[in-house]
Amino acid sequence: MPEGISEGKVSEWLEQHVPGLRGPIQFQLITGGHSNLTFKCEDVTGKAVVLRRPPLGHVLESAHDMSREYRIIHALRDTKVPVPEALGLCQDASINGADFYVMNFVEGTVLNDAVSGLSIAGEHRPDLGQHVIDILCDLHDVDMDAVGLATLGRKEAYLARQLNRWNKQWQASKTHEIPEMEASSALLMERMPLQVGASIVHGDFRLGNMIVTNDRVRAILDWELCTLGDPLADLGYLLNNWLGADEVEGADEGDQPPTAVGGYPSRDRLCELYSSRTGRDLSNINYYRAFQHWRLAAIGQGVYKRYLVGAMGEDHGVDLTRQKDGVARRAEAAMDLLRIG
Repeated sequence: MPEGISEGKVSEWLEQHVPGLRGPIQFQLITGGHSNLTFKCEDVTGKAVVLRRPPLGHVLESAHDMSREYRIIHALRDTKVPVPEALGLCQDASINGADFYVMNFVEGTVLNDAVSGLSIAGEHRPDLGQHVIDILCDLHDVDMDAVGLATLGRKEAYLARQLNRWNKQWQASKTHEIPEMEASSALLMERMPLQVGASIVHGDFRLGNMIVTNDRVRAILDWELCTLGDPLADLGYLLNNWLGADEVEGADEGDQPPTAVGGYPSRDRLCELYSSRTGRDLSNINYYRAFQHWRLAAIGQGVYKRYLVGAMGEDHGVDLTRQKDGVARRAEAAMDLLRIG
């Protein structure tokens, strides 16, 4: 039985609250997530659902609110944004030691690296890139009042709030000094652009958080960082994770992003598509990219510390040195983009 699941109690709860699910139920930790723990739950008939719960042990305040995640995907169910169906929320800690929620299992592929990137046929890659941008625009067009998410967070001063939040979490998770983190934080505060408009912001919008088939996105996953704020933050984050083959020279296929295999639209093309549809000014996009590198460094440091203290369940061979070095590389990337301006 995987860590993080009280098999008997959770199985009973699932049978009572998820129609058609019949025990005994097998639980499998889904690899690829580095924050909340995600499990595939399969019954005797082969029917599968997905369960999400917080990491074990050391959890940063407000960072792993299951009811909030459940609320978001439930609210988006009738929009153009594809999300898994929300099936149930358990807030009784006696069942599994922490809140959890359940959603349907969506068939498809998650593009985490170049190997998975190759699974998409070359002729489908341009259209898949187009669809990714279409969905990002659809998300940013959602009427937050109409879907009941207007109270999800403050709409204004998004960048200032995010810099404050992640700087606090960086300080809480710090295990060693990284000068670039402090320097980039200061520059990000100094050069902060004026926010124009507000939308629902996913917070982790990349191919690795999408289930795809051929040229279509079937579902957007991992809404734990979702809030209200500056939509360009999502675009900046997507661009940072949309690397070309010339940017990953010397890396093994397992280390390369899916877009590095070629055939996917360029970053410039993604910006053209987004700007054309939304009319938003992208002249400060390097700032947003720098901010997202810095933010991801802060998040990565939190993940690193949770692995150090054993709060992530089984480590599945995670290379902690590589995780630590990745935080420093993100901080350096933020500084590089801020130097460009």
